[in-house]
Amino acid sequence: MKSIRVLLVDDHTLVREGLKALIDAQSGMQVVAEAENATAALEETARLDPDVVVTDVSMPGLNGAQLTAKLCEQSPGRRVIALTVHEDRAYLRLLLEAGASGYVLKRAAVAELVQAIRAVAAGGTYLDPNMAGDVVDQFVRKPERNDIPAVELSEREAEVVRLIALGHSNKEIAAKLDLSVKTVETYKARSMEKLGIHGRVEIVQYAARRGWLAES
Repeated sequence: MKSIRVLLVDDHTLVREGLKALIDAQSGMQVVAEAENATAALEETARLDPDVVVTDVSMPGLNGAQLTAKLCEQSPGRRVIALTVHEDRAYLRLLLEAGASGYVLKRAAVAELVQAIRAVAAGGTYLDPNMAGDVVDQFVRKPERNDIPAVELSEREAEVVRLIALGHSNKEIAAKLDLSVKTVETYKARSMEKLGIHGRVEIVQYAARRGWLAES
């Protein structure tokens, strides 16, 4: 199995070294490069094309949100995980809007970061369990009938959208629903086209307004 190639971005050498040791100790993933600032991160990402970029949020110069936006602009679909001490909703919002695929608190267990890297590398989204509830509070108003597009999704389309909103990767959804990954991608694309939504933040908004996240 191909290893997940990770780029670490943090302005503290000791933090990078600690994270590198933890990630390299995991099966199926390795740190291919480190960067101490956004400029170096952009250069290393362009040179190595890592599967996942794990970046600190608070850094001198460009911060993690600004770096994430530039990385996603440089390569649409770039998989970025924000690793931070901040539990403020404002930081979560900034990172998600910038295009981050994951948000993990530094106080979380090592297993959380490892799980986030695997989920994000597989095309999914990962939010620290301590912050996941804030996504609904932060991005979604109290549901009103006119907030929900007057579009009917098929049962399968609705289930795929719900699982995406919950952070499952295409591969995980395929396994859960006994479908091929390609079929899941088709359901996802068809649903988003029907609903007129773009990106995972809008998927979470829609799912929350339908009450699907509360059910979970």
